Amino acid sequence: MSRTKQAPLAQPKYHPAAREFVDHALLLAQKKYVKSSNDAHVSPRQLLEGIRELAVKEFGMMTIPVFRHWGIVTTEDFGRIVWELVDRGDMRKTDRDQISDFSGVYDFKEVFDGGYEIDTSVAFRR
Repeated sequence: MSRTKQAPLAQPKYHPAAREFVDHALLLAQKKYVKSSNDAHVSPRQLLEGIRELAVKEFGMMTIPVFRHWGIVTTEDFGRIVWELVDRGDMRKTDRDQISDFSGVYDFKEVFDGGYEIDTSVAFRR
């Protein structure tokens, strides 16, 4: 996935903040995974990893409620958002990219609640 210029979107299904979040996660994933400035494409799994990392950083334990408020309950929802962005010209895909690449990549409860730890080391330093 990579960015292109914006065009208006008709009938948004997801909260506008969700599309903005995906755009920020794309930039994060590109910084992490793209080795050459000639091709800014990241795979759907790499984008989902960027989404996961950004969500933990930005929302912590509130990630699932925030996503739910945006209408997102599975990784497939991010795929639908990406395809909306592709359709309106804000992102590009390759011939290899499939919306099914976003299906079942990770379980929200597992990655956002199950393994979440609060770093208290700073609070207990002298």
